[in-house]
Amino acid sequence: MSECENRSEGQNMETEPENDFETGSITVQKNGHFIHCLTIIGQIEGHYILPSQNKTTKYEHVIPQLVAIEESREIEGLLIILNTVGGDVEAGLAIAELLSTMKTPTASLVLGGGHSIGVPLAVSCRRSFIVPSATMTVHPVRLNGLVLGVPQTLSYFEKMQDRIVNFVECNSNISAEDFRNLMMKTGELIMDVGTVLDGDGAVRCGLIDELGGLSNALDYLNSVIEEGKKNCSGR
Repeated sequence: MSECENRSEGQNMETEPENDFETGSITVQKNGHFIHCLTIIGQIEGHYILPSQNKTTKYEHVIPQLVAIEESREIEGLLIILNTVGGDVEAGLAIAELLSTMKTPTASLVLGGGHSIGVPLAVSCRRSFIVPSATMTVHPVRLNGLVLGVPQTLSYFEKMQDRIVNFVECNSNISAEDFRNLMMKTGELIMDVGTVLDGDGAVRCGLIDELGGLSNALDYLNSVIEEGKKNCSGR
């Protein structure tokens, strides 16, 4: 059965997608289209449980949701809303890789902040948006806790950083060289290296596709869905 047939069959089903406010997800219907909204906020929690006072997004919650959304016959679009301070690099990159390989139309919207590993998450969708007051912090990979001072540790950092740089380059309009320059910039962050970009700056450097808000992101998804339906009906 083709993707077009799957979508059309799903629209005739009486059941509607369920909402889960505890994990920050909701499905809304507009103009006959079901668009799922998933929020990624606070710190992305990876293999280690963070203290209870931390606002976190658990990757073991997000990944199954993405699989369910991709396989859903009802959901026709996915909106990712980001306000994150970063977190576990492996977990964040895993979520970003899943988003970048989805056939379901996707859009991301950065509100507040898209820091650290939030940058790959922001660019992983087909179209990325950022509000003017939001910021994105770009800095090198860092590790908390005990670090062995051996050459292998530095090599590990470099390889992980290469993975992030390559992903961002492949999913945005910024070159690897320009992105590395933002990561290694000095004099902007106190006792740290990196760059803080506001909404307009993130768009001008090619990191984010478009300056806009919620209505812009939803309009984009609806237009992509409509275009997909026209292509299906024209076969």
